[in-house]
Order: sequence, then structure tokens, then C-alpha cells
Amino acid sequence: MSDKLIIDNCSPTLAGIKTGNLFSVKYTDETDINRELSELNRKLRKKGLRVIPLKKTDGYALIYLYRPGHLKRDLTDPLAKKILKNRGYDTGNPESLIVQLVKHLREENMFPHEIGLFLGYPPSDVECFMKHPCKGVKCCGCWKAYSEPEKARTVFGKYKKCTEVYREMYKKGKSLAQLAVITGLSAG
Repeated sequence: MSDKLIIDNCSPTLAGIKTGNLFSVKYTDETDINRELSELNRKLRKKGLRVIPLKKTDGYALIYLYRPGHLKRDLTDPLAKKILKNRGYDTGNPESLIVQLVKHLREENMFPHEIGLFLGYPPSDVECFMKHPCKGVKCCGCWKAYSEPEKARTVFGKYKKCTEVYREMYKKGKSLAQLAVITGLSAG
């Protein structure tokens, strides 16, 4: 998988302003994709980032690049905990919750919309989307916002600007490891 693919899809997480991002990558050999992910983790772990496959099907892998420290913070939110509990998750550390998310992805026919909590989306918006995906939407961007549309638009704008800046810095020769920052929540 190319660094450009990661920058195009994960710049806000690399920059430390978002908890996580998802992207899909095509692969022909499972050994190769596992090796690539291992190498990517080696490069990014010291910056407080992790990369894991959430699901592999038909030559495609759904990849999750995230910041464990941010995820730990996000999942302490009482509403996030309630949503996860209602979806059958056992409370636990973020890593055990990711294992449970993987299980939901593999075993359920429908996409588990609680995944928004693992991406840093506001729990209230995740809850509203899960209950009524088309009712009460105030604005759309990375997620459907049901409350605080101005705040959501500001965040959407930050993510877009971050991606533009990172693409430009990459074109000028910055490596993926150089673009990934260390944040105060990096240890997790």
C-alpha cells in the first residue's frame, strides 16, 4: 500500500486531530499485506499510531489507522459506553473493544455503525445515526451531524485542510513518518 493512499485517507489521524480513519486496500497475497502492515506499524508506533486490518474479503482489506490514546479518551465518554453496551460489547480496554468490533464486522450482515465511535465521531451523532439515519440531519461531511452543525462544519473543514496540507508536504518530499506527529495522548 502506498504512502499516498494513507495520506489521502488518514491525514487528520496522522496529524493528531482525529482518533482514527478507515481505508480499503486491494491485495493479492495475504502474506504481503501482513508484512506491509507490520512495517507500517514499525514506522508509526513511535508516533503513537497503530494500523490493523479490521476485515479481509475478496482480495480487499479494510484497514484501521488510529491513535490508541485518543481512542481510550473517546471511549470513556458515558454515551459511547452506553452505545457499545447496547450493541453487545463488554466494557474493557480499547484493544478488547477493537477485537469485539472486528467480530461484529465479520459476523453481522449489516455494517456496525458504532464504528463511528472508533473514528472519533461525536457519540450523540453516532447514536442518532443508529436510531434514525435520515431523520434530523443538520449537515454532512465525514459523518452525519445531528447536533452542533457549526461545530461539525468546522471540524470537517479542519480535516479537509489538513489533508490538503499533508498532500502538499508529501509532494515536496516529506515521508509518512515525518508527517505523523506525536501528541500528548500518544501513549495509550
